[in-house]
Amino acid sequence: MLDSLYEIHKNSTQNAPLSFKRYLFPHIDWKSRALCVLGARGVGKTTLLLQYYQEHYADVQKCLYLSCDNIQVVSTGLFNIAQKYFKYGGQALILDEVHTYPSWSREIKNIIDTYKDKQILMSGNSSIALEKGTADLSRRVATYSLKGLSFREYLTLVLKKDFKPYQLKEIIASHTRYASEITRGIPILKYFKDYLKKGYYPYFLEGEKTYTSKLLSSLEKVIAEDIPALFQVTPVKVNVLKKMLWLVAASQPFTPNIDGMSRDLHLSKEYVYHFLDYLEKGGLIRSVREKGKVAKMVRKPGKVYLENTNLIDVITGSLKLAGEVGSIRETFFANQLQDYPLFLHPRADFCIQSHLFEVGGKNKKDSSYDSHTLFAIDGQEIGAGRRIPLYLFGFLY
Repeated sequence: MLDSLYEIHKNSTQNAPLSFKRYLFPHIDWKSRALCVLGARGVGKTTLLLQYYQEHYADVQKCLYLSCDNIQVVSTGLFNIAQKYFKYGGQALILDEVHTYPSWSREIKNIIDTYKDKQILMSGNSSIALEKGTADLSRRVATYSLKGLSFREYLTLVLKKDFKPYQLKEIIASHTRYASEITRGIPILKYFKDYLKKGYYPYFLEGEKTYTSKLLSSLEKVIAEDIPALFQVTPVKVNVLKKMLWLVAASQPFTPNIDGMSRDLHLSKEYVYHFLDYLEKGGLIRSVREKGKVAKMVRKPGKVYLENTNLIDVITGSLKLAGEVGSIRETFFANQLQDYPLFLHPRADFCIQSHLFEVGGKNKKDSSYDSHTLFAIDGQEIGAGRRIPLYLFGFLY
């Protein structure tokens, strides 16, 4: 049994890139006895774990990589594999995509409790895995969330040049200087346009021609495999999930009409809320609410965006729809600021902390807005005053 798993391990680990590490790598406490990296399919969770493997173990006799949807892993059982592997001197397991394995949280809990001197490294899809296994594992496992590539990381990979990340307050205070430094000798707007289409997922490193097909395949797996496995969604309801995602994609940003969606999808209002929640936890959409809404309205989002601009391109492209440039700008802004408390606001597009932000193109007029409103401007290399280049918000991580 172990010999065949060793062969799979070898094929999976030998090509892990080591030269570039994601923003999250130095923030993980790699000494943790059990940790889980959460994130949407395709953002690079596996690579992150394999980079640590190559640096710290680099030996199949010490650390074994397992893909939890592998038929041999499922048929043999995680605990049985761990039991045999540790018996022969193994020190750690990498359990990739744990949420795809039946009863994963119970077996991993048993492994952690039984083998207290061994390390367990895991990856899982977004917040789905954490939510479904949190009862027993939250006290035992350190969890980290990995986002897709920021524009800064994309530039680093494409240009093979290091760029510094900035905090939001630094961008607001010194954006002209930062933009001047970043754009020196670089056609920044050309790279930004490329990133919006094919830069959020590391798939582009394997060739741009296959980017769309790989992203569509990942999208299909989230809807047809990940969400049904974790929320007991039937095959019939999978088609409803796809229709719901289509509704969101076809009208960006999407303003939910729960009654209308319930009627059009032949779904109860309760299930409309549930399905929107499933799509968000699967890393496919992001809901943004109005600031100061009363408690009874908290559940209903003011607007729903696709999680990132690459999804707009791949979904609307496959449906032969034209993505609106304004929606693409707002989606990018909301995506890159997802670590900040982001709300809708009646006097601007977004409110973040004490700042109002309006997102638009170079022709956006300042005079139409409050004198304290900040502007995230597309198509502009270097800004001035309250007008900040939109691409700079891709340097937050």
